[in-house]
Amino acid sequence: MKVFSVLGRSKTGKTTTIEIIIRELIRRGYTVGSVKDIHFEQFAIDTEGTNTFRHRQAGAEPVTARGGRETDVLFGARLSLEQTLGFYHQDYVVLEGADEPGIPKIVTGDTAEELDELADAFTFAVSGKISARIKEYKGIPAIDATAGPAELVDLIEQKVYDRLPMADEACCQLCGFDCITLGQRILAGESSRDDCRMMKKVSLRIDGRELEMVPFVQQILKNAVRGVAGELKGYQKGRVQVEFYDE
Repeated sequence: MKVFSVLGRSKTGKTTTIEIIIRELIRRGYTVGSVKDIHFEQFAIDTEGTNTFRHRQAGAEPVTARGGRETDVLFGARLSLEQTLGFYHQDYVVLEGADEPGIPKIVTGDTAEELDELADAFTFAVSGKISARIKEYKGIPAIDATAGPAELVDLIEQKVYDRLPMADEACCQLCGFDCITLGQRILAGESSRDDCRMMKKVSLRIDGRELEMVPFVQQILKNAVRGVAGELKGYQKGRVQVEFYDE
């Protein structure tokens, strides 16, 4: 899964840029999901007094509201990005307004000062209102999505890489870098996504969602299962699958 963010102040063309990107990615045959960060602390779809609110107050988690036109799954807390992405399986996921560590991003703005507030080593493009007036910002290409959607999505295909595992730097660094540094190097053309050495030889899924494991945890799990299975009659090497319900 490839994840990138579009950041910018309100009224700088952020949502318009995202709409254009989504349509062009889909036109090219990709599946696309999105996550919208809402920067209003009191925001909640579920309001006090509703039936779903009463379910949650009684202790249900999550609570699902099914209507004729949509289904909303409600959690009583803000999920982390990793938890949120666990519900996605698309080729690309676009984040609006989320400034998360290690995520390639497009910055929108109306002035250079607005770009200065958000641009960093993970910024690979500038768009929005200012991009109609400039061609680049501090060496970063400025592309007006309303005039050149193909050019912007070409750059997304070139720059946005499969999400790195974001492993604890004390547990990995098999490539010689932590995930943040490796991500910066990939965007700068100094490293490749293939340089990440966290190859998944062992996977663990709970209700279809895969849990990230650094290599030594994969090895611990593999040795534990193999140690038990190896004592059973009929055991032989091959693809091993274990399934149980954790109640």
